[in-house]
Amino acid sequence: MTTTLEGRRQSPVQQLVAALPDAKSLQKLAAPVVAIGVFLLLWQLLTLSPDATLPGPAKVVSETWGLIVDPFFRGSGTNQGLFWQIAASLQRVALGFSLAAAVGIVVGILIGANALIYSALDPLFQVLRTIPPLAWLPISLAAIQQSEPAAIFVIFITAIWPVIINTAVGVQQIPQDYNNVARVLQLSRPKYFFKVLLPAALPYIFTGLKIGIGLSWLAIVAAEMLIGGVGIGFFIWDAYNSAKVSEIVLALVYVGLVGLLLDKLVGFIGRLVAPTER
Repeated sequence: MTTTLEGRRQSPVQQLVAALPDAKSLQKLAAPVVAIGVFLLLWQLLTLSPDATLPGPAKVVSETWGLIVDPFFRGSGTNQGLFWQIAASLQRVALGFSLAAAVGIVVGILIGANALIYSALDPLFQVLRTIPPLAWLPISLAAIQQSEPAAIFVIFITAIWPVIINTAVGVQQIPQDYNNVARVLQLSRPKYFFKVLLPAALPYIFTGLKIGIGLSWLAIVAAEMLIGGVGIGFFIWDAYNSAKVSEIVLALVYVGLVGLLLDKLVGFIGRLVAPTER
């Protein structure tokens, strides 16, 4: 028995080797790193010409180093570090998207459960969802006459359509066998909702939420360019008016990274709440 246990023990070197990632994991990690490196190299080469109108990555970093190393800078008015600019935008997105998610899920369930109502409203929803976010801003400003609520409304009205449509489709896609079993068991409406309808529709709901959060982030960046105030959208517009192209490029990188994180966050929550079978 002692010999068997000793035979199973690994030396420190063997344990270290076992802990190292395998070739497949290294390849998966290296692929995006190489792709980003090639992209930056090509970008740098294309901007080496004296006639180049855009800065290369090296120039962007050198000209925006202060913003990079001090994102928590606090100044007066809109003169804030990038952390606070993004935080202000995220606050607006959180409020507008939360309202869109709550209303969209409820409306989606109601119209998905009734084929006649769905047939009547679906063409209207399909038309409204194609309207660009900025097209809603003049209407919201005219109706609300305050920039902050108007921006939140733009987020709400932009994000709500994919939530409604995907939720309604999820309700319609509930297998008929589930409904038959529910009738046989004579489930009450609350039990049917929580035991049958909601679990079956959750994957569709989170698909709509993932699309909605991406549209929300796009909408707020566009809206803030016009309403002003602290926010990453107005920061980009102000940098353009000041001819600070490097600051625009840096802000776009941050916008892309935050958008990616928001998408991954909603996807992660979706996998926790509605895990898919493998």
